Amino acid sequence: MPLVRINLSKDASPDAVRAIGDTVYEAMIDVANVPPHDKFQIVSRHGADELVYPAEGYLGVTYTPGIVFIQVTWNAGRSIDVKKAFYKAVADGIHAKAGIRREDVWISLVDVARENWSFGNGEMQYAPKD
Repeated sequence: MPLVRINLSKDASPDAVRAIGDTVYEAMIDVANVPPHDKFQIVSRHGADELVYPAEGYLGVTYTPGIVFIQVTWNAGRSIDVKKAFYKAVADGIHAKAGIRREDVWISLVDVARENWSFGNGEMQYAPKD
């Protein structure tokens, strides 16, 4: 049920893009209890002027042009501890697999109700049971 949007530099290598997508997917399964095969991702590459971040940093974190913006839309209900573990697993995994600085892994989670999904056929697969 998650939809992952990954926004990064057009200069990122195909191997780095694959490592980022795989890492997010693995963390969703291992940490956030997402079912296997639930891998829906949109990868967008951008020019240097299209990834905007504070050059002076924010909340004690500094960024480089290698910043990766990750937005995950998923079902509401996960605990703060699960979300914290997810952030850490993603940042650590991307750093280990793609060599991207942990500081440059920027993540936003969007919690939505289960009925806000259609996986095809114009159906609400997670419709409330009567």
